[in-house]
Amino acid sequence: MADVVIVGGGFAGVWSAAGAALARGDADLRITLVAPNEHMVLRPRLYEPEPDLAAVELSRILGPIAVEHVRATVSTIDTDRRVVVADGAEIGYDRLVLAAGSELVRPDGLPGAERLFDIDTLDGARRLTAHLRGREDYSAVVVGAGFVGLEAATALAARGRVLLVDRSDVVGDQLGPGPREAIEAALDELGIERRLGTTVTEVGDGYAVLSDGTGVAADAVVWSVGMRASRLTEQISEELDGLGRVPVDRHLRGLPEVFVAGDTAAAAVDALHTVMQACQHATPLGKVAGYNAAADLLGVPLREFTPGPYVTCLDLGGAGGIFTRGWDRRVMASGADGGEIKRQINLAIHPPVDDAEAILAAADRVRIELPFFPRDEEVPAA
Repeated sequence: MADVVIVGGGFAGVWSAAGAALARGDADLRITLVAPNEHMVLRPRLYEPEPDLAAVELSRILGPIAVEHVRATVSTIDTDRRVVVADGAEIGYDRLVLAAGSELVRPDGLPGAERLFDIDTLDGARRLTAHLRGREDYSAVVVGAGFVGLEAATALAARGRVLLVDRSDVVGDQLGPGPREAIEAALDELGIERRLGTTVTEVGDGYAVLSDGTGVAADAVVWSVGMRASRLTEQISEELDGLGRVPVDRHLRGLPEVFVAGDTAAAAVDALHTVMQACQHATPLGKVAGYNAAADLLGVPLREFTPGPYVTCLDLGGAGGIFTRGWDRRVMASGADGGEIKRQINLAIHPPVDDAEAILAAADRVRIELPFFPRDEEVPAA
C-alpha cells in the first residue's frame, strides 16, 4: 500500500487530507496526517473573546474520510529515505505534503519577553483571555499594527485602554494606502492611541518601555510582529523566500516526492504576486496539494493551483470592519457592513464535520465565490 503523509493540522493540512481522500476514491492508498494537537485551530478567529470557539476536533473531519491522525510533532524530514521523524518515531511516505504552517517571530533579547502575550496559538489566546478576564479598565499595549495587531487592538478596546505601537510611520503599512483612512477612522472612534516609528524595548510588571524612552502603563503587552514559515522548510529546499517558504510549481510540487501547501508554500498567484500567509490561500493550497500528492501516485491528472480573486477582510471591533478587493485593497465595505462580512467569513471558514460526502465535496471546490461578498458594482468604493 502506498502512503501519503501530511505534516500539519491547520487549514492547509486538513484540506490536504481531504484533497488526498478525494483523489484516492476507492484506491488502496493510506493517508496519514501528523500533528501534535487534537484540534484544528482557526487562527483568524483568535482575537475573539472566546478563543476555544475557534477550535474544531480533527477526528470529526479526518475520521469520516478515513484519514489516520498521528498525534506527534515532526522534527526531521529525510527526503532521501522518504521518512519523517515524529516524536522519535519514523513514518515512511511515498508522497509528502508539507503544511506545517507558520509561527510568530519572537523578539530576540527583549528584557521581560517572558511577560509578552500573543494570539498566534490557541494556548496563547487562552493565556491572554485568562489574564484579562474580569478586568473592565485594563491598559494594553499592542506591538504591531498589521492584520493581527489591528484586530487584537480593536477587540481589546471594548473593555480597556489600548496603545498601538509600530516601527512604521503609518498603521497597516503592509496593507497599503487603500484601507488606511478607514482604519485610522476606526482607531479614532475606539479611542486607540498610536505611537508610530517606535517599538517596545522592555516589558515589566504593569508597564512597558518604548524605544523613545517613554514608560507606559501596561497590564498586558501583546506581541504581533512578523510571521515566518515552519523551520521544516529548511529540510526541503535551500532556496527559500523572505518568509522562509518553499518555492513550488503550478502543481505545488517542491521536490519530486514533496508537495507544499499553506504558509510554507511560496506559490505564484499571478506574474506579480505570491500567496499570502492566510486561510484565504491556505485552504485552496491544501486542497490542490493533497489531491496532487495522491493523484501523482495513482496516475491521475494533477490539478493546477488557480486561486480566486484576492480580498481582504479586517475586523475592527466596535468600529465594524473593512472589506477590500484586489492587491491594491480597494475598500468595498466598511463600518457595520464590513463587520458583517467579516462575521460571515468567520463562519464560512469552519470546515464541514461528521459527513464524508460534505467534506469531500468541499475539497473539490477549490475556487469559491462566497455569495455575501459584494460585487464591485454593488458597493461604491469608500
